[in-house]
Amino acid sequence: MNIILVFLFIAPLALSAGAGKDSSSFDPALSPETRSRFAMLDDVRILANGLLELGHGLKDFVHKTKGQMNDISEKLYIFDRSFYELSLQTSEIKEEEEQLRQTTARLQINNEEIKNLSQEMNSKIEDLIQNKIQLQEKVWGLEDKVTQLAITQPSMEETKEISSLKAFVEQQDNDIKQLLKVVEDQHIELDRQHNQILELEDKLNHIELQEHAENSFVEELTEPEDTPVPVRNATAVTYRSDGTAPDCTALYNSGTRSSGVYTIKPNGSEAFDVYCEMKFGSSWTVIQKRVDGSLDFNQTWDAYTSGFGDLNEEFWLGLNKTYSITKQGDYILRIELQDWKDNKRYIEYAFSLGGPETDYTLQLSRMFGSIPNALPEQTELRFSTADHEVNITNDYNCPENYLGGWWHSECEETNLNGKYVTPRSRGRLDRRKGLYWKPKKGRYYLLKSTKIMIHPTDLKSFDFTQPNVI
Repeated sequence: MNIILVFLFIAPLALSAGAGKDSSSFDPALSPETRSRFAMLDDVRILANGLLELGHGLKDFVHKTKGQMNDISEKLYIFDRSFYELSLQTSEIKEEEEQLRQTTARLQINNEEIKNLSQEMNSKIEDLIQNKIQLQEKVWGLEDKVTQLAITQPSMEETKEISSLKAFVEQQDNDIKQLLKVVEDQHIELDRQHNQILELEDKLNHIELQEHAENSFVEELTEPEDTPVPVRNATAVTYRSDGTAPDCTALYNSGTRSSGVYTIKPNGSEAFDVYCEMKFGSSWTVIQKRVDGSLDFNQTWDAYTSGFGDLNEEFWLGLNKTYSITKQGDYILRIELQDWKDNKRYIEYAFSLGGPETDYTLQLSRMFGSIPNALPEQTELRFSTADHEVNITNDYNCPENYLGGWWHSECEETNLNGKYVTPRSRGRLDRRKGLYWKPKKGRYYLLKSTKIMIHPTDLKSFDFTQPNVI
């Protein structure tokens, strides 16, 4: 508007200046003052033309600015729409998380009910086993009587009593078999519930990672439901004539009920001390134990062969001693793990251990457990240390880089003899050298304590009440 007013003011002056100039052309004898005045008017006219051009430039600038503002408005609209869609997706994720939490709570309640039922069934089985033992003693007494009666003709009443007792014993045997079948079914159902809870917990962890951008664990992929592996003939381990036991289970069968250090003498071997842990109605021979990192497990091949550590603290029993026990018959391997939140998990394998000529080759077949498997199955795993290399993949020495001897396979990150680290440790290097349980398609489990035990494959000694899962 100001530009227009200036133009209106200058235009008359420019016109009058033009008229004066025309009249002066007919009067060559104008005074110098008059000529100076006409020169000023020319300057004003030039200025007016410049202002007009400036006005046109400002007009073009305004049009361009309007176009840019329209573009910005379109982009803001697109951003608002994207933000709205993200808000809807966030709401759906929260709803799904709440549903998963409710399902997990229901499964945990069912899990507790199954545990209680399993405990009741175990108690009933123990009572029935005691009754069976008493009945067997009676049967043995009856057999003695029958032997004597074979010489002398029994009376009618004694014959009826014998028939009645035999029928009663057969009925008791059938009842016991049925209860054992029920307990086995309950055990399978309990494992299935454990796996479902693990799967739901992993989904919840994944949702929380998306919402809070935390990266403490990698998402875990749940393994298929466990299928029990057929167990071979039970190992018959008994005392020898010299009074020594071949393993901890034989000690338990002889009446020993307290966990501690005992001397055993396996068949064909010298006597040595082991730690026997009494649990689940039997005794297990402990071959490895870690609780606080006080013992360095980065040892030589000779140390891992003969064993090291304190049997009452942290220790490795020794490959030679373990082999002398397991070569007596069929054994199961149980691994118990505890994380830094004091949650516990376990896994059991049917296994075989080779001798020194095979570098103590280990073969595993998972039976039960509350954690995904992290060790290769149906594969020959040779034990190796930094000074006794066996399996080297791509020129990468597993024992040297991961620290501690173990049954390595393709330098996987599960090594229960690795360096003891705390949750404060950070960095990939410490992770790989740490004490971890790492399934092939699962997350890391940073461990606080580990325990590896063996037991003859005797189904009566299997535990049907397992520790709480993580």
